[in-house]
Amino acid sequence: MNRFHQLFGGVRFAVIGMIHVAALPGTPMYAGSLEKIIAKACKDAEIYANSSVHGVLLENMHDIPYLRHQHLSPETVAVMTRVCSEVRKIIPNQIPCGVQVLAGANQEAIATAQASNLQFVRCEGFVFSHVADEGFIDGCAGQLLRYRRFINAEQIQIFTDIKKKHSSHAITADVSVEETAHAAEFFLSDGLIITGVATGHAADEDQVKGVAAHTSLPVLIGSGINIQNLQKYLPYANGAIVGTHFKENGKWTMPVSKQRVDSFMEKLKTLEIS
Repeated sequence: MNRFHQLFGGVRFAVIGMIHVAALPGTPMYAGSLEKIIAKACKDAEIYANSSVHGVLLENMHDIPYLRHQHLSPETVAVMTRVCSEVRKIIPNQIPCGVQVLAGANQEAIATAQASNLQFVRCEGFVFSHVADEGFIDGCAGQLLRYRRFINAEQIQIFTDIKKKHSSHAITADVSVEETAHAAEFFLSDGLIITGVATGHAADEDQVKGVAAHTSLPVLIGSGINIQNLQKYLPYANGAIVGTHFKENGKWTMPVSKQRVDSFMEKLKTLEIS
């Protein structure tokens, strides 16, 4: 777990705040202004920069409906790289930043991170396969780690979703979440992400506990964590990616709320002291 702890300064529970980048050029919900996309992301970044979060993650979640990585056009990576670079200028150097490029565009995320001086990526479909709402997502660990080495980006950590949200896992129904975690660890993941069934839905406490007991990797809560349920995950998880709860009115489509971020971080501080 050394790489993870080194990245986040040795904190007991690393909180990673989400920036949901506005719809990118070429997508159905694109509003027609690249500068507004950048400005919105930077406004969220400024709130995180002046908070006590331990990390920041950018994602092109507004690009609905999503394309699988093999169908993405070059502008997606180009614009995400531009946005990530501008956010990286705002977030203090000691706070690591990461990126996820939907859907399943994990090599693209590594390339974006390398070009933008980011420190980690969120990866879906690392081991085994599943059917997501955008289609079939196949395991990518072998290709992804070879690509990371090929572009000399091995400093970039890969945090991997297992049995991820918005997906059917019927084809791996005979493989438990603990076995999936073991496979991801064997295939050199840097950290495991456990989610609920959809954005904003809480991860199953028993799954988190079971995975934590069967891996030496850091375990991250990937959805649904909030100020009310934070306490139940602390004994088992090493951190959380917080999106919906940090947004105004608790809606993922809204801007980041400074008050909600500060309240959550204060609650975490209180729980860790007690």
